[in-house]
Amino acid sequence: MKAQRIALALLLAASTAAAYAGPCADEIAQTMARINAKLEAVARTVPPASAAQGPQAGMHRQPTPRSVADAEIELGGLSEAVKAGMAAIDRAREADLAGDRSACEQALAEAHRVIGD
Repeated sequence: MKAQRIALALLLAASTAAAYAGPCADEIAQTMARINAKLEAVARTVPPASAAQGPQAGMHRQPTPRSVADAEIELGGLSEAVKAGMAAIDRAREADLAGDRSACEQALAEAHRVIGD
């Protein structure tokens, strides 16, 4: 169940980011698919953990993909490589929005390197 929520949240984030097609939008989507596969693999190996709910849990706000991933990392459910890969994807998206293909490709290369692709 937890793995499904993580995968769904990350797929949603990837799909909303694809709404703008910059110079390397396709490559970003492909890299996100690889990261999602890594997240799903890690999530399947982690036993369900229980954590205390934060004060905002009852405020009827949906968690963002990043907050779900951060919570999983805090609980030991995701590797630091995936966290670094997501940071590289963020840099790639920023470069893509700016139309900077070179910086985008460099960030994607970093994402592939840290997730072991």
